[in-house]
Amino acid sequence: MDETSSQVVLQITIDCADPERLVAFWTEALDYVPEPPPGGHSTWREYWKDGGLPDDELPEGAGETPESIVSPTGVGPRVWFQQVPESKVVKNRVHLDLKVGGGREVPLAVRKERITAKADRLTAAGATVSRVMNEPGMGYFAIVLQDPEGNEFCVG
Repeated sequence: MDETSSQVVLQITIDCADPERLVAFWTEALDYVPEPPPGGHSTWREYWKDGGLPDDELPEGAGETPESIVSPTGVGPRVWFQQVPESKVVKNRVHLDLKVGGGREVPLAVRKERITAKADRLTAAGATVSRVMNEPGMGYFAIVLQDPEGNEFCVG
């Protein structure tokens, strides 16, 4: 990279009605942690206000609890749950794949066990199963779920 280039940093933004609920769910799903406010601030709202963001641009309750999650090891993108007034209407055009099976070099029975265990933990945390992808002879197994607000994702 030359000095005029900059590194692209990926953030995943998920529109939602209840950021607090999805922060709790996706920290479990991704083994992430809620992102703490920077600079010793007690809340993100306090941080934003200290940075000059006017009160009229902050919806009620915004930033009082974490609205983003990060990898505790610093690997992986930040995920921000952006509160929006409209609800989800159609199928996602982009979805997350949680790769927990270990890949095709792992025996299918072991992959199924790992995938099912993760899906079971996520349904206990509020996800719902949409379908199981288990075509005979394909050597492939995955479970399609929806998070508590209906956003589709796969565990495979």
